[in-house]
Amino acid sequence: MSTAYPPPPPPPPAGRDRTTLWGVLGIVTGLLCCGILGIVFGWLSIRDARRFRQSPVLGYVAIGLGVLNIVLSLILQATGNYPYWNR
Repeated sequence: MSTAYPPPPPPPPAGRDRTTLWGVLGIVTGLLCCGILGIVFGWLSIRDARRFRQSPVLGYVAIGLGVLNIVLSLILQATGNYPYWNR
């Protein structure tokens, strides 16, 4: 019973943590305008989440919504139902 406790984990690196910023930007742009920006911002959110040891859920949601936006846009364009496409 005289074993020592394990050492604490190292502190996160110094710098600005923009995990939430990239995640929210990815979700908003992935839903509203362009899926490619949603995917890029989602990847940046996941990268910062790993760097600062936080949850990468916002990044995964942003990537999912960006891909969904791209797929739905392609389907709407292929069927000819894309809004404002033929004006």
